Amino acid sequence: MMKENSFHYLHDVHSESKSYNRIYKEDLRSSMQLNIWVMKIIGTWPLRQSWTETLWNRVLNVICYVLLAFLLIPSGMFIVLEIKDFYNQLKLGSALTFFFMAVMKYCALLLREGDIRRCVDYIEGDWKNVRYTEDRKIMLENANFSRRLVIICGIFMYGGVLFYFVAVPLTRAKIVEEDGNITYRRLVFPVPNVIVDARRSPVNEIFYFIQLFAGFVAHNITVAACGLAALVAMHACGQLQVLMSWISHLVDGREGVNDTTDERLAKIVQLHVRILNFISLAEELLHEISLVEVVGCTLNICFLGYYCMMEWNFKQPVSGLTYLILLISLTFNIFIFCYIGELLTEQTIKIRESSYMIDWYRLPEKKSLAIILIICMSNATTRLTAGNIIELSISSFGDVIKSSVAYLNMLRTFTT
Repeated sequence: MMKENSFHYLHDVHSESKSYNRIYKEDLRSSMQLNIWVMKIIGTWPLRQSWTETLWNRVLNVICYVLLAFLLIPSGMFIVLEIKDFYNQLKLGSALTFFFMAVMKYCALLLREGDIRRCVDYIEGDWKNVRYTEDRKIMLENANFSRRLVIICGIFMYGGVLFYFVAVPLTRAKIVEEDGNITYRRLVFPVPNVIVDARRSPVNEIFYFIQLFAGFVAHNITVAACGLAALVAMHACGQLQVLMSWISHLVDGREGVNDTTDERLAKIVQLHVRILNFISLAEELLHEISLVEVVGCTLNICFLGYYCMMEWNFKQPVSGLTYLILLISLTFNIFIFCYIGELLTEQTIKIRESSYMIDWYRLPEKKSLAIILIICMSNATTRLTAGNIIELSISSFGDVIKSSVAYLNMLRTFTT
């Protein structure tokens, strides 16, 4: 008879068609709920339901593209047609790069809808087949950590929207043109006169709200991309920790569980192969988004640092504070990608170490030779990269920051 605090099955079943975890739907919902909310807003969460919901997703996709186009195209034309000095061209152009990044990440999310669905299927299957209470605890800890990353990213990103599109415009004084007898607020992203006179009401208000919603969409895309990366990477880390737990019980088995060494070894190999397949799928899903994030954040961190220095004013700190918040949020975003890549690499190394540290010499006959295969496969594990070029790690994060500072010094030298 097992003790209450010992390892045991969550659900004793004799058919593979049934799940081991009775409450897997609740666990799955709690682990992915924030990702579902964020991605459903922009129509990127993969649906397997009615055609009406699929149609609604496509309508949301069109709306998001139209909003981003209404911001990017007029502002791009304004840079070419009406801005003469370099500083203002640089200021508006660098702001538009963030939205161009958002468009590329949005395209990647839509093109990878099938891969996202496969990742979700993997995650659902893993929650469904949790065998032991310790395994469920490990997975819940990693899911909670992933959820906290999404929450922090959302706070920074949505806070940036409020400051950049609400606080800054409202704190600016209204512009009064005596000749035209017009009073208006300057738009966050100006519109050239060849398209429409955005100074007059209600055109000014219409374009303001279009840009506000476009800003929300762009920042929401960033939260969705970071949240998706955190979800799949932390789930992979959780599965690797579960595998280490299984390896630690390979020699003596678990208390109260009657299985042979061959059965335990077969389960370990099956789980390891499944994890490797999931990591490969995650790498395929994220490498394009990660490349856009690494390159874009390197440039935007440089520009935002420059504007923080140029526009910080203690009498009117809103503009400088806005740039500072955006700088922190983008730095945290790229840190998320690099940090989860580092965690995943560490876990794969620990698989190799835990395989060697067990009492493998006590295994019967030549079954210990299987440990060599596990160690070799751990060495060949796929790691998360940005475009198959840059391995995501803390070292890569340091390189991004150093590159941004170097570009910042070049920019200051060039503009002074």
